[in-house]
Amino acid sequence: MGSTDEHVEGNVVGDRILLTRSEEAKRPLVQRLNRIEGQVRGLRKMIEEDRYCLDEVQQINAMSAALREVALAIIAQHVAVGVRIAARVEGTEETAMDDVTRVLRAAMRLDG
Repeated sequence: MGSTDEHVEGNVVGDRILLTRSEEAKRPLVQRLNRIEGQVRGLRKMIEEDRYCLDEVQQINAMSAALREVALAIIAQHVAVGVRIAARVEGTEETAMDDVTRVLRAAMRLDG
């Protein structure tokens, strides 16, 4: 997914970096979310059909892992843009790095 980073731009607005993604950069994220949506529907069907609990839990684990991958891709885009902004836009270095740090802190709580 890293190859789409050059198709992501951002601007510092207040104390945040707001991303603008091209359609090319959005596509892999949306595709992953569509697959996760299918997994959710599959889990709902498993529950409705009273499937074996271990199968249901394994489906939940797969969905959780898939969501973490989406989060990591979003974080990678945010960090790449934040570093580019900090390097090229005079006076935004501290704000950009503070925002990247805030996003990384939130990401660290994903596994908590």
